Amino acid sequence: MHHLPRSETHSSLLGRLALAAAIATTATPSFATEGGGSTWPLGLENFLAAALPPPGFYGMVFGNYYHADRLIDGQGNTIPLAFDVKAAVLAPRGVWVTGEKFLGGQLAFHVVAPLVNLKVSVAGTSQTKSGLGDMVVGPVLGYHYSPKLHSVAALDIGLPTGHFDKNDLANIGRNYWTIRPVWAMTYIEPTGFNGDFVALYNHNLKNKDTDYKSGDEVNVDYSLGWGLGNGFVVGVGGHLYRQIADDKQAGTSVGTDGNRGRSGSIGPSIMYNSNKGWFFTVKWQKEGGVRNKAEGNALWVKAVFPLG
Repeated sequence: MHHLPRSETHSSLLGRLALAAAIATTATPSFATEGGGSTWPLGLENFLAAALPPPGFYGMVFGNYYHADRLIDGQGNTIPLAFDVKAAVLAPRGVWVTGEKFLGGQLAFHVVAPLVNLKVSVAGTSQTKSGLGDMVVGPVLGYHYSPKLHSVAALDIGLPTGHFDKNDLANIGRNYWTIRPVWAMTYIEPTGFNGDFVALYNHNLKNKDTDYKSGDEVNVDYSLGWGLGNGFVVGVGGHLYRQIADDKQAGTSVGTDGNRGRSGSIGPSIMYNSNKGWFFTVKWQKEGGVRNKAEGNALWVKAVFPLG
């Protein structure tokens, strides 16, 4: 949550808690950046995150349900405010693996179009919104070092396509662009250790309607598991998140600590890989180590399948 001066009233607090958080790439609301959330959904990725498939068209569907009812300040204390947020997201993702090579890697492109339902309640006031959130597009390069070890490098562009109104309590768009370099690695062992991580840097541009620039962020999603030899992998997954630059409004840092948020999460994770081009993962994660943001838990589902 934005670190508020002691003199700030409840009415002005409500005016600032415009939660633009539940797009597919921001399904986890927070208050460290303007409007809450991050343009990456913390903990989104799971097993096989960096194993780019052969040339062709592929569909992915990410599903997420997030619930939080605690706000944590910069010292790790719970803020005594009636608060509840529920976000449900269904995010189709299309991937085209071209068969061309660039910089030694498989060239691919992807697009994500999140569909969002968001309900926010703060201090007795609530609002619900549904619709298209902020879309993401970008190029991807895939590298295959062996049948077991793979990596991808990507440059995501977050587009401000979701509806935003600076006077609303709930928003499903953030009203600013994001530039996001991503690097991920996957290790696959059908009858042994499996591991994935996705590391990224979020560079957030200014919201022109509020003259607010959310601070840049870094995040790592991770998955660790054991292959059972029958297509199933069981293990744990989660995220580690840090905001590394101050929020600024009209060029001035906001709050006593720049509203810099941080959090981590962990929880059980499972994958089934058919070895026929499709697989799915399911993960539940609980947040901890939270500062300047909401604390909650999330359920993630991912399905991947060839389109032709």
